Amino acid sequence: MGDHKEQQPVRVGAAVRRRRRALELTLAVVAERTGLSVPFLSQVENDRARPSRTSLEKLADALRTTAVELLAAADPAATVDVVRAEPAAEDDFAPRTRSLVRGHHQLHASEFLGDHDAGREFQHRNDELMYVVDGAVEIEAEGRAYRLGRGDTLYLTGGVRHRWRATVPDTRVIVVAVAEHIEAVQDRSR
Repeated sequence: MGDHKEQQPVRVGAAVRRRRRALELTLAVVAERTGLSVPFLSQVENDRARPSRTSLEKLADALRTTAVELLAAADPAATVDVVRAEPAAEDDFAPRTRSLVRGHHQLHASEFLGDHDAGREFQHRNDELMYVVDGAVEIEAEGRAYRLGRGDTLYLTGGVRHRWRATVPDTRVIVVAVAEHIEAVQDRSR
């Protein structure tokens, strides 16, 4: 098995749909501007059809953008990425952080080893989950302190100010968060 990133062609449909909706255009208007049929455009937006280069350029023109911009905003069709553990030197006890996800994705995950700057306050736009793999941490959020040990998790909704610190040596924490570029819909009615 390889450690490389295996990626399929991009899915441009969601990028086309986002751009069309941002311009408040209907499929019929885009069809009229491009000379492409409404059913075909619907299939493109739902990733059931891939536009040719010419069709993509027509779409880009109709959406007042470029084909390159649409492709840059496209979603990968499928991604498999293995991030291997980094061996630590025997005498290296310095705090470390490593990203567990490479690239621009909907989720961001990091592993924190050792102590952490307890004075640093965080406030993320979207939701976040902290999981204590080893050791223990103290988290201050919304004016309350929470003590977490091995196997404990803490869930924070977007916008919650918080700070945290390791309370024992060799603490290992995994933080998984919805990426900042994602516009999360918040349901505060519950």
